[in-house]
Amino acid sequence: QVPLVESGGGLVQPGGSLRLSCAASGSALHYDVIGWVRQAPGKEREGVSCISKRDGTTYYLGSVEGRFTISRDDAKNTVYLQMNSLKPEDTAVYFCATQLRCAGDYVYTNYDYWGQGTQVTVSS
Repeated sequence: QVPLVESGGGLVQPGGSLRLSCAASGSALHYDVIGWVRQAPGKEREGVSCISKRDGTTYYLGSVEGRFTISRDDAKNTVYLQMNSLKPEDTAVYFCATQLRCAGDYVYTNYDYWGQGTQVTVSS
């Protein structure tokens, strides 16, 4: 059983929207925080957003704040990332991952789980 599985990526025009889903199972269910991370070709990986199940704490990368919204449906063990007003610079592979805390400076450990990633391409 794969702990985290992303879906919902695709090709969208600038200004469009996509909703990514991250379905958690097995050991990943024990984590309080799920985050979204993206990596574009030739660029460093960056944390986009995260959410805590325990207290609802959220974090957003400055460049996506106001455009992206993270949410979770614990009955479905799924975390969503609603992405609106997409820009070409949002193009990247988006991964979901477990975290020990929800913060922009979180450093991933060998104990965290990662999904396989889903490609988001914003282009006209």
